[in-house]
Parts: sequence; C-alpha cells; structure tokens
Amino acid sequence: MDWGILEREPELARLASAAREAADGAGSVVLVFGEAGIGKSSLVKALPDHLPDGTRILVGECDDLATRRPLGPFRDLIGSVGGELAGAVTEGGDRHRVHEALLEELRGAVLVVEDVHWADEASLDALRFLVRRMERLPALIVLTYRDDELSREHPLRHLLGQMSRAPRVHRLPLARLSLDAVRTLSAGRVDPAQVYAVTNGNPFFVAEIVAAGGTGRVPPTVVDAVLARLRGLPGATVDALEQLAVVPSAVERPLVDALLTDRASDSAAPQENGPLATGVSAPVDQHGPLTDGVSVLAAAEQRGLLTVTPERVAFRHELIRRAVADSLPAARRIGLNRAVLAALVARPGSDAARIVHHAAQAGDQDAIARYGPDAAKDAAATGAHREAAAQLRLVLRERHRYAPAELADLLERYAVESYTIADSAAAVAAQREAVALRRALGDTLALGADLRWLSRIHWWAGNADQAQEAAREAVAVLEHAGDDRLLALAVSNTAQLRMLSERYAEAVEHGERAIVLARKANDPAILAHALNNVGTARWRSGDPDGRAELEESLDVALAAGEVEHACRSYANIIWTLLDNLQYDEADTFLPPAMELADRAEHLGFLNYLHVELAMRRLAAADWDDAEKHAEYGMHDFIPARCPALTVLARIRIRRGCPGADDLLSEAWEIAVGTKELQRTGPVALARAESAWLRGDAKGVIEAAAPVHAQVSRLPGAPHRPELGYWLTKAGHLVPPDDSDHPYALQARGQWRRAAALWQAAGCPYEHAAALAESPDAATKLEALAAFDTLGAEPAAHLLRVELRQLGVRHVPRGPLAATRENPAGLTDRQLQVIRLLAEGLTNAEIAARLVVSVRTIDNHVRAVLDKLDAPGRRQAAVRAAELGLLPGGSET
Repeated sequence: MDWGILEREPELARLASAAREAADGAGSVVLVFGEAGIGKSSLVKALPDHLPDGTRILVGECDDLATRRPLGPFRDLIGSVGGELAGAVTEGGDRHRVHEALLEELRGAVLVVEDVHWADEASLDALRFLVRRMERLPALIVLTYRDDELSREHPLRHLLGQMSRAPRVHRLPLARLSLDAVRTLSAGRVDPAQVYAVTNGNPFFVAEIVAAGGTGRVPPTVVDAVLARLRGLPGATVDALEQLAVVPSAVERPLVDALLTDRASDSAAPQENGPLATGVSAPVDQHGPLTDGVSVLAAAEQRGLLTVTPERVAFRHELIRRAVADSLPAARRIGLNRAVLAALVARPGSDAARIVHHAAQAGDQDAIARYGPDAAKDAAATGAHREAAAQLRLVLRERHRYAPAELADLLERYAVESYTIADSAAAVAAQREAVALRRALGDTLALGADLRWLSRIHWWAGNADQAQEAAREAVAVLEHAGDDRLLALAVSNTAQLRMLSERYAEAVEHGERAIVLARKANDPAILAHALNNVGTARWRSGDPDGRAELEESLDVALAAGEVEHACRSYANIIWTLLDNLQYDEADTFLPPAMELADRAEHLGFLNYLHVELAMRRLAAADWDDAEKHAEYGMHDFIPARCPALTVLARIRIRRGCPGADDLLSEAWEIAVGTKELQRTGPVALARAESAWLRGDAKGVIEAAAPVHAQVSRLPGAPHRPELGYWLTKAGHLVPPDDSDHPYALQARGQWRRAAALWQAAGCPYEHAAALAESPDAATKLEALAAFDTLGAEPAAHLLRVELRQLGVRHVPRGPLAATRENPAGLTDRQLQVIRLLAEGLTNAEIAARLVVSVRTIDNHVRAVLDKLDAPGRRQAAVRAAELGLLPGGSET
C-alpha cells in the first residue's frame, strides 16, 4: 500500500531547482540525509515527477555488504549508460578511466547515489573527483546517507568535509513527519496519536505500523510490523522473501532465477551434500524446494514489500529486508547464505566481494580462502583500499590454509593495504610476520624487499629506531643479492631516513650511491627518490646547490609520470622554502603541487600539502584559513598530523583560545617518537611562545633549551634562531647567532632591521612583535594597534602592561567583549578588515597592511558590507562601531 509522500514539497522543489540550474550549466551536489527510515529513498523515487521533461536520471545504490563491492553504485548503472563507462567500471583497474568516463557520462544528467554511508572506497574516490568539478559540470549529483550512523572515523566523513568547502553543495536534512501527516496516513486504521508517540514521526515506522493492521494495537518494534505484513502470504512466498533478504542489495534477475527456481530434481541427486565442482558445498533448504522463479513473489509485491522489474528485485525499503533477515534463526540464515554462495559461484563473472560476503555469512572458510585474495585484488585495483584490507583480514583468519610463500605474499599485501589506509598497527604486525616467513624460507630478494617495506611502515607509524634497523638489514640482505633495482631502493630508503633525522652527510653518501644504482637499473622512480634525499639533505644543511638536485628530482618524477615521487619532491621543496622564510617562492610551488595530488587522488600527500599551506597562512596571520587547511591533516597520517596539531595550537596560543596545551601534548608525543627535528623543533617553539605569553620564563627555558642544544650541533638548522631568541628573552644565555635571520637580529637587539625583514616576508604578527621591542612608546603603540587588528589578545595584553609600566597615560583599550562575541558573524580576517576600513584605509592600503593581495581584500570588503547590511564603507564603519566591533576608549 502506498500513500504517497508527505511534507517533502520544499525538498522536492529544491531538487528540481538544482536540476534546472544544472541544465543551464551550474552543476551542484545535493546531500539528502537523516536517520534510517526518514524517507530518503521515497524522496528519490518521487524526484523524477518533479524534474524537467526529458531529464536523464541515473540511480545507483551502495550495499550493506560486509566488504563492499568496488564501484558498487556505478556498477548498477550498467545498461543505462554508454559503453565507455560500463567498460571502465566492469574492468575497474584504471581509476582515472572510470573518473573520466563518469565525468563525460554525467553531462546533462542527474546522478543519484543512495546510501553513501555504505559506499566502498573506490566509489568515494570517484565522488570526490566529481564533487571538485561540479561547478564546471552541467549535472546534478544527489547523495543520500544516514547521518546518525557516521562515527568520527567513518570514511564518508572525509568526503563530507571536502564538500563543506565546496561552493555548490546543498544540504537537505529530512525532518520527521508532523502529527498532522501521521493523522493523514493513519486515518481510519489506527490511533494516530498512539502511532506518533511510538514512532516519533519516522515515516517508515509510521507506514509499517499502519500497514500492519487497524486493530489499534501498535506492534512494539518495526520488526514486528514487518513480520505482521508477512502473515497470510503463501509459504513459498515467505520462503522466497527470506532467501532474498540475506542478499544486502537489489538482486539481479539471473540470481533471482537461480535462487528461486524449483530445485526438486537437484534434491534427489545423490551428490547433493557433496562438494560442488567449485569447491562450495551445495545448499540444503530445510523448508523444501523453492518454486518457479519470480512468479512466486507476486503476492509480496502486491503487499508492498518488494519492487519487481524485469532486471532486478529489491525490497521496498532496506529496513524491510533487515527486519526479515534479522528474524531468521541462525541455522536458517546460514543455509540461505549457502544457497546464494552456490548460485554466485556457479555464475561466471560474479563479484568476488559478494562471494566472500556470503561465504563469511555461511561460515564457508574454504570459499573465503579461495575467493578472498581475488576480492582483495579487485578492490585494490579500483583504489578501494579499505575494502581490500577488510578482505585480506578475513582471508588471514584462515592463514593455516596457505603455503608459507603464499601466506607471506598475502601478509605483505595486507601490510601495504593497511599502510595505505593509515592503519599503522595492522601494517607493522603483518609486515613483521611476512619478514619472519621470508627469513624462514631463505628467499633473499623477497626478504630484502619486505625489510625495506617494514622500514617505511615503521617510519609512517612514527617509530624511528625500528625504521632505521629494518633499513640497515634490508641493505645488508640485498648487498650481494644481484638485484640493482631492489638494492637501489633499499639504499635510497636509508638515505631518506638519514636525511629526515638530520644526519645530512650520511644521507648524501647513501643517496649518491642510490643514484648510481638507479641509473644503472634505469629506474626513474628510484632515481627521483634518491635525488630528492640528496638535494634535501644538502639544501637543509646550508648548501644552496642542493635545491637544484631537489628540483631535478621533481623534473625526473614528472617526466616519468611518477606522481607519488613528484608529490614528495614538491613537499620537500615547499617545506624548506617555508623554513627559509621564502614565502613568495613557496606560493609558486603550492598550487601545482596541490593540483597534482588532487588530480591523482594521492590523499596522503594532499593532506600533507594542505598542512604546508596552513603553515604558510599562519605566517601571513590569516588564521581562519590556516585552521581550515590544518584540519586536513588531523588524521592518522603521523607526518601530517604532528605539524597540523602544531599549527592549530599556535593559532590558539596567539588568539588566547583554550585547548592549545592538549594539542601540543599530543604533537610532542608524536615528535619525540619520530626523533626528527622537523617535528620536535616547531613543537618546542610553540611551547616556548605559549610559556612566554603567560609570563612563565622558566617554562620557556624548559621547552626550548633541550632542542636548541640539539640544533646547535647541526649546520643550517632552521629552528636555531627562533629557539635562541626565546631563550634570550627568558634570560638564558646561548651562544650568539650572527646570522641575518630576523629572530637572530631580535635576539641581538636589532628590532628595527628584524621588523623590516618580517614585513618584507609578509608576516604581520612577527612584524608587530618586533616593533613591540622598540624602546619608543609610539612604536609600541603601533605594534599594539597591529596586535588588536590581528586579534592577538595575549601579546596585546602583555604590551598594554608594558606601556603602563613605561608611564604611558592613554593606552587604547582592547576590543570589547562584544567584539569577541562578534554579533555580526564576521571572521577574524573580516574583523581585521573592518577595523582598518574604519580607519579610512583604501583596499590597497589594507592589502599592504595585512600582506595579502588587493583582490583578496576586495572580496573581504564585499563580504563585510553584506554581513553588516551596509550600502557603503562609511555606513559599514558606523554599523561596526554600533556593534562594538571597533577598538575604542582608553585605559589610564
């Protein structure tokens, strides 16, 4: 029974509007979300009637498989799309081909992907690819998902986070039905007030309870409501429903026919309970033979439980399927899964992931062992690395079924997949076991390769000592094994670890050897890797010629199409430029680096580059933007997480916001584990600055002195001038730094030269801090105005205290409490802009003051005028003053 769709007119109108805009060239994404049963699927089913005539609509569904089908929702489109997309999805291994085919196919279409909370990783990657291009694509993408099932670690979170920054994304949260709507649905059948009290207006619960009968007795659960609708159906129909209910997706017609066709003749065969040719035991249906195919489903279709088409059969709602499946005794459910397993195995071309799912549900370990490795391979080929890891995890529960060499291969594959999805603990454990097996087998080349991988995985997990030990043994094993390529990679890996741990001379020595071996093996990937290590080591140790080798590594990687190595070269170039305060040059490398990582879906490097951009925006005192980019790195990828935590902490320190200490504690723990100054140095600096701003000179020394002693022994260490500066301010004697770094100048009392360098570098906060060290009150007041403009309350507070101690009688008050509460909803950067605008500065003058482009300020000014509802600059200043957004008054 179908009562239509109620209280969804605004959502349908918004979807129709988005479809019309897409047809005009302005593509967008619509997120339809809510709890289970809220009506997402009903909204999608009603959508075609509200779209412009001739609109092409494509619908794919994500399945609740234990391990997802790679590209599952796009496989559903086969038969409705062109041959290129169908072929790309079926073959699955070429991710870029799939993405480009999707991009072409969707022009002028509406794509609906249902239940994205169950999407496999390859499908999420494809959606990321599409979402970033929607502004330029005349198409509409509608994604439905259950927002109440998304944990913090859920894979969909990353996609939703990306979309939160996309310009053309519409959100349609679906509300529960009102009592009036429940009254409409319940009229003459059950007590609407009672239904509403039990269901809280959940549309599915309402519909199922009303459909269960008009006796006035509300079933206590939805399972009861669904089972009540099964009463009175023919036994064969109930058997068929139960059989289909264990398949967590729409069931394609050939599988329906295989599952529901009468197997009485098979039952009489003497080999019924023996093994099939496929190695999967034949099913035994304790309820007797099933009848002839799809016709047995007619009664269930009439009862509103199923949707039947010539191509497939699906339950009207996923919760109906779950209710039926969950009501089954375990023995019955196992037998039904065995039937599906046998049918899938007998059909050529069945998805290995589906086979393994039903094998696991049926407890058929033989089938898991046989088909699991292929399922993992299919998933990895499509970029669905979470699914690949899950498949291999299942397989490895039956590790006793494999010969040692085969088991070592499976463990290595599992380690690599776990490494890829940042499950460091699983990756380390699996790779250690693989190494032990290789050792026992005496396979020298495989042992050396696995030791090199173990070194990389240990570094990824933040375990410096273990990474170094595995690297040393890898080289020792491969030294005389006769494989130049594997030896080159192991030697280059050693060079990388030496470079990361600031042992620059050793890094160059190993790296140059790796370069010779890589050239001999004619391997551009390893050559790029080795050039990167040598160039970075030389440049960071103070040799400017190292930059040329690092840029050569980038050129080699780009020419060879080695995207991962190119991204690493970009990352090291940018990081070193940032450390050297060469921000303008860093700005020229960041866009192409991020575009490359984005296009190639190298999410680890993309996150890392976002953190580098966050470091750049921190230097520019664009703290809102810095926070946004730093949040990209707040994942389990240790190399990005540590600096991301540090950037976020330093912003909170400078703004006077709580929570910085917790962030720094975690960052310090990670940094210590890495034993790398590129991690410990920035954390020590943030801790020292925090201690100084709260007046704790002892805390400054405790934070900075140990790391300063370490960097003082190294050539060209980038953090030495700032560490020395903080120690000098805290009264701790350090050897003089005679460099021209602005922090070294400040430590020597040359605040004016330092301020000029900070201004030239584009660092407003550091520029103000240098001015604050002037003995002249007028210059200090200039610094105070800059701190207030930036919202740097702790530094401003210290400077106000100092000015009063100097006898300055009229010290400007800081921003009022209303300013901090910000009733106009301005961002911190917009607050800076309105304060400077109120001083009468032009956009060009504001841009120069804040060290950003005039175009950026133009955009900020437009946003400020809009938020303040002001027609012009003068009116905006008046409105800002009324709201308390401008500094005013004075202290004596």
